[in-house]
Amino acid sequence: MLSSLGLTPTDQQVYEVLVEHDPMTTAELCAEVGFTPSRLRRVLKRLLDKGIVTRSPGPPERFRAVPPDVALGALFVERESELKRARLFADHLHDRYVDSMTRLHPAELVEVVHGAEEISRRVEQVMRSARGEVRFIDKPPYAQPPRALHPVERDLLGEGVGFFGIYDHQALEAHDLLADLEAGLALGEEARVVAEAPMKMILADRHLGLIPLHTDRPTITSAVVVHRSALLDALRALFSALWSQAIPLALPGSPPANGDALPPEDARLLALLTTGLPDRSIAKQLGLSYRTFQRRLRALMAHLDADTRFQAGLRASAKGWATLSVTHPSRDLPRRG
Repeated sequence: MLSSLGLTPTDQQVYEVLVEHDPMTTAELCAEVGFTPSRLRRVLKRLLDKGIVTRSPGPPERFRAVPPDVALGALFVERESELKRARLFADHLHDRYVDSMTRLHPAELVEVVHGAEEISRRVEQVMRSARGEVRFIDKPPYAQPPRALHPVERDLLGEGVGFFGIYDHQALEAHDLLADLEAGLALGEEARVVAEAPMKMILADRHLGLIPLHTDRPTITSAVVVHRSALLDALRALFSALWSQAIPLALPGSPPANGDALPPEDARLLALLTTGLPDRSIAKQLGLSYRTFQRRLRALMAHLDADTRFQAGLRASAKGWATLSVTHPSRDLPRRG
């Protein structure tokens, strides 16, 4: 349990005994833990060196546990400092790596990767290399079927890395609404939808990207890793252009500015309606039969006092229940990387 603090199982065993007892002699400790005197002396030396056990002079010598909140707290602070230094060194190595990419031979600016497993591994590497932001365009086909929010995205969002995603209509149908899309939005992902994306891609800051080699097959079997180059700049420009035209995917259940909240199930329905997904696809995402979906849609339109979907969209927007994409491209996408 305490191995992350540099304690071995035997160190922890002896410390736990001392925590639960009055000061003990070497003989008493040997009897309690079943160690030989020589083995116990080695353990006690490590505990004394770490400052979590104290020794009172004899005869005979007695050993006492330093209170855990003091002793282990100090070890936690020490380990956190070590991790911080390691993180700074890793960032320094990352900067050196990025600089080295500018000296690559032109033939080395792109790498072709084969196989679903290797592509998935490189996708994770590309994302984890980001320090400021990850931009991605999501559309079929996939190397691995999307079932839930990618654990790397979950980790990086928690570390403050921005995620900006553009979803093709077909991608919305492939992802799970609650376990994937809403999970990412709740953690801070910013998502938009387009009717048809020209390609899929992942971009990490300004130094690395990944695109499939073919998009006309059921699954991705080959991909290209793109290092810093004019090609990577072009991919970033393509993403920015699509982002400015895409429809924001609002987080269902978020309270609107005027406080007139919409029930979560209706918010999900409305959010998917604004993306332009076909009715049957929306019903599938919501886990509803087509007939139930139609009934829910009619009820929502009645709630909005709307006769048409267009009118419903306008009234939902007026209430703060839908977001219209009217921002300027230059101010629309934050620049972090």
